[in-house]
Amino acid sequence: SSSLVHLPGPWEHQHGRISLDNSNSHESNLLEYEAFDVLRPRGPLDEGLSVLSVDMRVAENRKDHYTDKFKSSSLIVRRNKEFTIIIKLDRAFSAEQDDVQVEFLIGSSPNENKGTYITVSIGKGKHNRHWKGRVVEMQGNEVTVGITPDASCIIGRFRTFVAIVTDFGRRRTQRNQDTDFYVLFNPWDPADQVYMDKEEDRQEYVMNDVGIIYNGEYNNITSRSWNFGQFEEGVLDACLMVMDAGKVPLLFRGNATEVVRQGSALLNAQDDKGVMVGNWSGDYSSGTAPTAWTGSPEILLKYASEGCEPVCFVQCWVFAGVMNTFMRCLGIPARVITNFFSAHDNTGNVKTDIVLDKDGKIDRSRTKDSVWNYHCWNEVYMKRPDLPENFSGWQVVDCTPQETSDGLYRCGPTSVNAIKEGELSYPFDAKFVFAEVKSMSMFLLLPSIQCVVIVENANILPSTSMNLGSLKERETMQMAERRGVSSRDYLPPAEAGVTIELQADTIKMATKLLKCYQFCVPYASDVQPTVCGCFSNNSVTSPGWDFFVKTVNMTGSPMVGKELMVSVEFLNPYNFILQKVHLRIDGPGLIPTKLKYYSQILPGASVTYKVLLIPRLLGKKVLMVCLDCPLLRQVTNQLEFVVKDENRNDLKE
Repeated sequence: SSSLVHLPGPWEHQHGRISLDNSNSHESNLLEYEAFDVLRPRGPLDEGLSVLSVDMRVAENRKDHYTDKFKSSSLIVRRNKEFTIIIKLDRAFSAEQDDVQVEFLIGSSPNENKGTYITVSIGKGKHNRHWKGRVVEMQGNEVTVGITPDASCIIGRFRTFVAIVTDFGRRRTQRNQDTDFYVLFNPWDPADQVYMDKEEDRQEYVMNDVGIIYNGEYNNITSRSWNFGQFEEGVLDACLMVMDAGKVPLLFRGNATEVVRQGSALLNAQDDKGVMVGNWSGDYSSGTAPTAWTGSPEILLKYASEGCEPVCFVQCWVFAGVMNTFMRCLGIPARVITNFFSAHDNTGNVKTDIVLDKDGKIDRSRTKDSVWNYHCWNEVYMKRPDLPENFSGWQVVDCTPQETSDGLYRCGPTSVNAIKEGELSYPFDAKFVFAEVKSMSMFLLLPSIQCVVIVENANILPSTSMNLGSLKERETMQMAERRGVSSRDYLPPAEAGVTIELQADTIKMATKLLKCYQFCVPYASDVQPTVCGCFSNNSVTSPGWDFFVKTVNMTGSPMVGKELMVSVEFLNPYNFILQKVHLRIDGPGLIPTKLKYYSQILPGASVTYKVLLIPRLLGKKVLMVCLDCPLLRQVTNQLEFVVKDENRNDLKE
């Protein structure tokens, strides 16, 4: 059974019933002056120290906290790492005489016991409870204060106030959005739940804003680039809005396990108003075809700007791409996984039961389980304090709605190591994930219900797969059976091959599939149960396939802050009209998603779309192009180049 995991935090000693503050965007600020219940002397009082300004030192702090890639004017820091602010006063600060408190608030009901109200004191009244504070430097009337958020604090947007405390009351600065700042998970810090010890891993799984998602079939793997875009303008606010819309309590948002589990439910619209609507029908007329998207920012920003209305439509690789953005943006290391021959176990018996009629065809009315040619999900990296130590590390999480978990359509996080070892009793959803990668397919023949067994090993990363029939694989299956999976006949793989070869000098390209054949070849008629293999390879390779998006050209040298012209040319090679054509250009750090619509493109005609972009970040960049219409899906191309600084010559391609 699943249980809610709480990491040590500022709320761990609370008692009794509490109201749950579940919105980062809602505010209720503190009084500008708070009088203490003490006797006041007659006559005018010396108001003492006054705060003139607060400088959050955005540029300096963001560089130190690996958040300078975010396109935002706000301060963004990471847990358990010091950042500095400069408080300007009307006179010099005295640590022996003055009591200055820096207050940080999040949500609408600030409460110290819930971790939503934090006080850092400097001077004579110093009493820091959770976040650390110190005076770094004093110059004239300016005090530089170092602040270190707790390693398990809530992640989100905080408000900042500076209060001067006297014997008679507390006087605060006014509400100022310029002093708001964001706190994220910190994979650079060993005390943080999401710590990774290798810098190259942090660069890949946290900082990389573009990637490749694999799809196709196990023997014909294809791929496409994806704009994760976790640093693009508005994406961080959109990710926080996702949790607000899902009413995730703020006090849970310091726990990476909880954030990941909640995210897997909130990113699909199967329950309430999640981010994305899945659609496998082929009819996308009331939304955008899943194949048309080029990245996550467009989807997240559309969701946020339209009042948290679900975005139509997506499929598994889009779910996984957006989930990857959600995690990396908040500071949780994440990657997209593609599993070929991915089983979907509806019954929870960790078998894939396929019912065949007397002719050997799948009986759709009786078959509840299925096997997808591929399925995409995510893995996130974190400590799991609720599990044995060796089950920390990579965790499977899937936001594509398949089955419910604790009443919601979600999956994970579940330990990759636990799945590999066959330990299926630990949270969350280990049996379902195990079935996706290790289930045995049971083919049931009607009307005699003869059992035909196929042992299939899903194709996934080496970290989760093992050789079929190996000692390790058998030990895993035995462990899984001891942990609640029903035992079954375990057959070693048999060598059998069937080759069908079709020859033709010329193959004409058609616009739709005419007929698809499925077949089952018996291994031997005298073997019971019969072992058979079902395979289909129906791909046709064209050496001129890349003529669809003919060219992606760039005019000029890519330099930071300098305009750059990019043109995309597309040629319609068919003898029919392409209608309702959408052309997208996308590139993190280069340009927000640009969409061009063509009502039609005539046979043999070409179109050219030109855009101006201004690169804002140095380094290797990818510009992605995707053309999509009802008769022609997922036509893609990309342009890779290095953005340089015209004043530097040390960036090499």
